[in-house]
Amino acid sequence: MPLANSMKSWKALQAHAAENMPHLRHLMEDEKRVDSLQASFEGIYMDYSRQNVTAKTMELLMDLAEEARVLDKFKEMAQGKKINSTEGRAVMHMALRADKGDPFSVDGKDVVGPVHEVLGKIKAFSDKVRSGAHKGATGKALTNVVAVGIGGSYLGAEFVAEALSTGPAAEGAKGRTLRFLANVDPVAVERSLRGLDPETTLVVVISKTFTTAETMLNARTLRKWIVDALGEKAVPLHMIACSATPDKVKDFGIDVNNMFTFWNWVGGRYSVSSAVGVMPLSLHYGFETIQQFLKGARSVDRHLLTAPPRKNLPLLMGLLGVWNSTFKGHATRAIACYAQSMLKFAPHIQQVDMESNGKSVAIDGTKLPFETGEINFGEPGTNGQHSFYQLFHQGRVVPMDFIGFIKSNFPIDNTKIGEVVTNHDELMSNFFAQPDALAYGKGPEELKKEGTPEPLISHKTFSGNRPSSVIMVDECTPYAIGQLLALYEHRTGVQGFIWGINSFDQFGVELGKVLGKKVRKQLSESRKAGAAISGFNPSTTRLLKKFIGPIKGSKL
Repeated sequence: MPLANSMKSWKALQAHAAENMPHLRHLMEDEKRVDSLQASFEGIYMDYSRQNVTAKTMELLMDLAEEARVLDKFKEMAQGKKINSTEGRAVMHMALRADKGDPFSVDGKDVVGPVHEVLGKIKAFSDKVRSGAHKGATGKALTNVVAVGIGGSYLGAEFVAEALSTGPAAEGAKGRTLRFLANVDPVAVERSLRGLDPETTLVVVISKTFTTAETMLNARTLRKWIVDALGEKAVPLHMIACSATPDKVKDFGIDVNNMFTFWNWVGGRYSVSSAVGVMPLSLHYGFETIQQFLKGARSVDRHLLTAPPRKNLPLLMGLLGVWNSTFKGHATRAIACYAQSMLKFAPHIQQVDMESNGKSVAIDGTKLPFETGEINFGEPGTNGQHSFYQLFHQGRVVPMDFIGFIKSNFPIDNTKIGEVVTNHDELMSNFFAQPDALAYGKGPEELKKEGTPEPLISHKTFSGNRPSSVIMVDECTPYAIGQLLALYEHRTGVQGFIWGINSFDQFGVELGKVLGKKVRKQLSESRKAGAAISGFNPSTTRLLKKFIGPIKGSKL
């Protein structure tokens, strides 16, 4: 199988990347160019004129997308082909938000019908809990939810939960609490249960196999918390499951009628649109609200599959990512959401992108002669400016996505009592200023004109020419949140298809788990029977001896 770097378009882009390109401060003066580097779809507006690209760059990137058959591969994904070849699985997260009757199938069998059966079951159960028809063991309504899961069984749902926590959608959560327990650290258990009453708490255990070590330890810990307070009979009333293994769910003591399934064609990091996310979010916000989130994601799925390349937002985002990382050598990418409610978006996209595209071999197993994937990170709004923007402006070049909303979900206007602008306008003033500061910079001549002392000129010089895209959305609604999620999911897919890797397996997470089992066995034997530490390298042996020390009692 030919590697990506053997493509004619790839070689053309390599040559183009080596050419001298005008500085962004000059490119941005070309109004025709700026006008050509805009795209929009259903309330989402993207301006990528501050990327280090010209018309020629975009033409070559479009050639790359065509030669790599990117959009054709997405259509094969939607057709249920087993594009996750290393695990022999289809990749069907688009089917999770499909409308009834949409043609999604795997192995010749319709999957949309079963998806909607589960959605109907989620609606029925969440409605019962929210109305008080499903009560706890003592007859009290269940107003607190603790979702237990890790990785893809946690990050996406937490992102959506935070994103909807202000504005109209939050009305549905009044009087209710939703918390997430992911980390196996016992401090995380304490934080997730702090102030909660077992009588009014429902635990959602999220694990496809019901064998994930961290999740099941946390689940057993919460089970004990419930049993200690309410007795064994309370478990079926206070615990439900999102899983694909009914036997293990039943053995745990959960009523299998309260198991909400998902399928092996749902990758963990793409599973927020399944029961993994929809169940806890529906319990908190109401099913109708989360249905709007699914519809937003579905709108971008359709856009991906039908929009022409030059107007296709996920395709454009992915191509720019490949240009910046592969051809311009920028290994890091930042997501700057100028909206506090989006504080968990970057952590979720970290997993979506880095677990998907952090690979070093092609889909056929051939070692790649180029690197794939980027290091993704971010922080909301002006918080990031006072944290790591120093590096962005005067240190390493880090391509950025700026995401902002035209309308605030919590407007504050004190202009009548002396404030110059509203709080949201103050936030957005920074949103508009930062991309220009990165692009234009500030040179020595300008500093001299301002009277900057000569010894400080080099310290205060900003080189500029640092790329970014600006994504502006009308409002932070459930629908828009679904759209943004799907945009970034598909951006990751675009890049993976171009690099010729499998973006849908994650063998890189396995080795640490295997070694962790060996350590766990040693800790158990040493603490319970005083077994000597053996079978580890000298460094790990020393560390384990330091950790175990004299065996002491535990509060757990």
